[in-house]
Amino acid sequence: MLTHLDAQGQASMVDVTSKAATSREAVAESIVRMLPATLELIQQGGHAKGDVFAVARIAGIMAAKRTHELIPLCHPLMLTSIKVELVAQAPDTVRITARCKLAGQTGVEMEALTAASIAALTLYDMCKAVDKGMVIEATRLLTKTGGKSGDFQAEQRP
Repeated sequence: MLTHLDAQGQASMVDVTSKAATSREAVAESIVRMLPATLELIQQGGHAKGDVFAVARIAGIMAAKRTHELIPLCHPLMLTSIKVELVAQAPDTVRITARCKLAGQTGVEMEALTAASIAALTLYDMCKAVDKGMVIEATRLLTKTGGKSGDFQAEQRP
C-alpha cells in the first residue's frame, strides 16, 4: 500500500506527528564498474582533479543532508550521523556504502540511498574524461533498523 496518498488519493507528505521518535539507521550501497586503468589511476592519486574518493565522499554526505530537496514528499530530517565509504575492489569496481542515523519519527532509507547514488555520480563525473564507459549499478538498501515497519536485511549478493 502506498502511504503518500491522502484521503482523496492525492500525493501528500505522510503525517508523522503522532509517531514516537526512535533510533533509526539505514545502510545503502552503489557499485561503480570502470576500466582497471581508471581504478588504478584513482588509487595511485594520479587523477588531475585530486582525491576522487574524498570528493565523492563529501558529495554523498552533502546529498544525504539535502534529500528532502531532491525527492518529493521526503521529510526534512536532522541526521545525527552520515558516513560514506568508498572501497576499491580490484580490478575494476568501487563499492560505495552510505550509513545514515537519527533519532526521529521517520526512517532514513532515502537519505542513505541518495548518499550512495550521489557519491557514485560524483565518481563518474570526476572520471568521465578518462572513462566514459563506467557503469553505475546495484544501488540498493542493505539494512534498515528502527521504526514501525521493523528491521530489514537485504539478501547477500557478490
